[in-house]
Amino acid sequence: MNVADQKFMAVALKEARRALQDGEVPIGAVVVYDGEIIARAQNLREGLQDPSAHAEMLALREAARKLHRWRLTGAALYVTLEPCAMCAGALVLARIDRLVYGCEDPKAGACGSVFDIIRDPRLNHRIEVLGGVMGEECGSVLKEFFENRRGADRNANTLNK
Repeated sequence: MNVADQKFMAVALKEARRALQDGEVPIGAVVVYDGEIIARAQNLREGLQDPSAHAEMLALREAARKLHRWRLTGAALYVTLEPCAMCAGALVLARIDRLVYGCEDPKAGACGSVFDIIRDPRLNHRIEVLGGVMGEECGSVLKEFFENRRGADRNANTLNK
């Protein structure tokens, strides 16, 4: 981990906090190319009513538009939570060079915790992976979201009795 990794993860964390304010699961992502952020996104599944509107997918789409190509070689993705299987597959297909994530996803992570799609030797592309960058901060935003959600669910159940 270096200073640039922390800098770019801090921007992804800002995106996650924006998602939190919007009532989305707070995950943020940025794509970096030649040392510059070329795309940023937050989860928008609820707002777009789109199951594929994960922060990673939206950031990859924006990066491809900006670079005018679908092969994102030379780019790195910074994301606050370990990508799921869909996003990990998209990273491989997009030929991203490097993935940096904040906290592990022990339920659906596909970059080393539950699955390891990124490093599957049967696939045609390998991605350098660094996990745990600002992991505590990234995890605390998710924890806050789910604690608030569980509290709201408990209150709704109490009112319905």
